Amino acid sequence: MSALAAAPRQAELVRQLGRGLTGLSLELGPEAQAKLIAHLELLDKWNRVHNLTSVRDLVKGVSVHILDSLAVLPHLPGGRILDAGSGAGFPGIPIAIAKPSLQVDLLDSNHKKSAFLRQALAELGLKNARVVCERLESWQPAWQYDCIVSRALAEIPEFVAASSHLIAPRGVIAAMKGVHPFEEIERIPADFRVRHVHALAVPGLDAERHLVLIERA
Repeated sequence: MSALAAAPRQAELVRQLGRGLTGLSLELGPEAQAKLIAHLELLDKWNRVHNLTSVRDLVKGVSVHILDSLAVLPHLPGGRILDAGSGAGFPGIPIAIAKPSLQVDLLDSNHKKSAFLRQALAELGLKNARVVCERLESWQPAWQYDCIVSRALAEIPEFVAASSHLIAPRGVIAAMKGVHPFEEIERIPADFRVRHVHALAVPGLDAERHLVLIERA
């Protein structure tokens, strides 16, 4: 796409993001907003060859990817965060951009996706994020996380079981879901419990979204 043809699309991305941030009551500076859009544009570039996401419309991606990721921010604790099954970097990269004080690890066992994540962090200049190419259930770091978040890794019981060794004693497992996952919640391992289920309103996204926060019982 030529620079002339890309200009209107860029302007529309900026407008959509600005409206979305207002809808989420989030204030981000111009540099952070530019990085969010740059992440989306880099994904679009890689997607033409590597098929990292099924969402091909960049304007739609503002809501589906960026705003959906940022909608969980008010409900996450500070400290060290793990994005489990990060894929193309959602929600981890938008979280790292919006909250430079957080340390965000992006975990994905797929080497192609991990390569994209490394390239994204380099191009965006994100110093508070890093990539871990490992399987969640088998990774054994020397630390634990204040929060482990995932958007589409597995059903809640499997997600909790796979990540339980990585969560700090007072940490939170955050599962991003569509409709309220009543059946999944009923099957949570006995040594964990639901702290809260937040219904989320994502600007531009005509679909139910919920965030399930889980802690040790």
